[in-house]
Amino acid sequence: MVIIFTDGAAKGNPGPGGYGAVLKFGQHRKELSEGFRLTTNNRMELLAVIRALQALTTTEYPVQIYSDSKYVVDAVEKGWIWGWQKKGFKDKKNPDLWLRYIPLHLKYKPKLIWVKGHAGNVENERCDQLAVAAAEGYNLPPDTGYEASL
Repeated sequence: MVIIFTDGAAKGNPGPGGYGAVLKFGQHRKELSEGFRLTTNNRMELLAVIRALQALTTTEYPVQIYSDSKYVVDAVEKGWIWGWQKKGFKDKKNPDLWLRYIPLHLKYKPKLIWVKGHAGNVENERCDQLAVAAAEGYNLPPDTGYEASL
């Protein structure tokens, strides 16, 4: 099984933001992070999941994703995204990211599991460190999806 932990952060919400992800498979471990000059926490939470799934190279193993984002976990596990998609994401935020997530969901069929943030989960805490560090970077690129929506 592939185990993924993700987190997003934004300083100001909107403000500079970043995501962090830890991917684990057997003895293998990979960390991902990236920052943006202007974004939101929810965008970074969702982008962390997207980037983690994009890093996978096989569909052979089941995927579990642990996130402290109720927004992301509930949207997927309660099936809200399918209704949003049918309505063209009318009046929903982050349609650009959800449209990137959906094909990855269909390909990998991940199980998303909510974990309480800042509650001592070592990998969730690591993702938070990666996300915050990425948000505090210099010369951060634009989150083009967010900035185009302004």
